[in-house]
Amino acid sequence: MEYFNVPYATYLEETLSILADPGLLLVTAGPDSKPNAMTIGWGTIGIIWSKPLFIVLVRPSRYTYKLLEDSDSFTVCVPSETLYDAVHFCGTHSGRDYNKFRKCDLSLLPSGRVSAPGIARCPVIYECQVVHTNDVIPANLTAEIRASAYPRGDFHRIYYGEIVTVQALPNAAELLAR
Repeated sequence: MEYFNVPYATYLEETLSILADPGLLLVTAGPDSKPNAMTIGWGTIGIIWSKPLFIVLVRPSRYTYKLLEDSDSFTVCVPSETLYDAVHFCGTHSGRDYNKFRKCDLSLLPSGRVSAPGIARCPVIYECQVVHTNDVIPANLTAEIRASAYPRGDFHRIYYGEIVTVQALPNAAELLAR
């Protein structure tokens, strides 16, 4: 099935619902490395600097972190229910140890506007150009968030990706319905 471009907010409600459970797939690749997918459960979509942004959080301990640091883009792929096992695998195994695409029978899909590929069969794919990064500042977090989200002190880097295009399958609404 062919993908087509849609406005970034078309599947916002579905995207945020799936982000919360079971998660979305973030894909990136450094210039000389193979792509990797990781599951994300934290992030948001909004307008900053008059641009639509997808904001994602990645810990420095993650394999994807180095790839993202060496790249200027990422994709956020919204899975349908048929891909939830892959979402679970990508969230519990490292790309250092596994080729997640091979292990989960996922195919890469070239992006239209960024260097990072998407994942074929995901009904919606956000193509994002990194426009800013910053690190979580521990001293600025509440004690409750520090204790619950960072018990090991492994604070995230936050990536702000301008959503430069969103690709969707013609039946994306049906595939994402829960």
